Amino acid sequence: MRPRVVINVAMSLDGKLSTRERKQVKISGKEDFERVDKLKAKSDAIMVGIGTVLADDPSLTIKSDELKHKRLEKGLEENPVRVVVDSAARIPLTSSLLYKGKGRRVIAVSRRADPQKVIELKKIVTVIEGGETEVDLARLLDELGAMGVHQLMVEGGGTLISGLFAARLVDEIYTFIGNLIIGGKDAPTLADGEGFVRENDFSRLTLLEATQLGKGILLHWKVSPQ
Repeated sequence: MRPRVVINVAMSLDGKLSTRERKQVKISGKEDFERVDKLKAKSDAIMVGIGTVLADDPSLTIKSDELKHKRLEKGLEENPVRVVVDSAARIPLTSSLLYKGKGRRVIAVSRRADPQKVIELKKIVTVIEGGETEVDLARLLDELGAMGVHQLMVEGGGTLISGLFAARLVDEIYTFIGNLIIGGKDAPTLADGEGFVRENDFSRLTLLEATQLGKGILLHWKVSPQ
């Protein structure tokens, strides 16, 4: 059974995730950081695309010791499974998420990935292979479901999120909208990629909740079935 896919992003008022140079920008504050940490702790896995790894080098770990302790009390691992969608196996072997914090790691690659790099990765993480030139996201979710992942939190970036929407795999989305304008036609947005041409292909959302959080607003959406 495929996991429930919950996307979480922080973006500027004009819908940008970072600058056109892909440099990380502090969009939200303490209140939202704490909310995100709680969402991580409730999830079985956290997934990002390789672009996010190369730009930000995240560890994707839970920050709160209390939340980690509560997971351990429930018989769970300290951190959720960390998943990287990396079609060409570009992830550096020095990436933080490969060695920081306890827990399982999964790298998803396509058949165009360098076989030698895949061999190196298999020595330290679980590698899931599928898709000719790009990772087959539906198959990946099936594999994660078989691993016991019931809720999958996705933290970006825009290309991965776009692919998930295109494959109709998204269930919920949290968007924190910060009080800043970043601008730039080449700056990454929530859903990059080719985009939809026909209106019938657009993803439709239902707003579940809107909450002022710090200096921004948090919107919680449910993706309408199509």
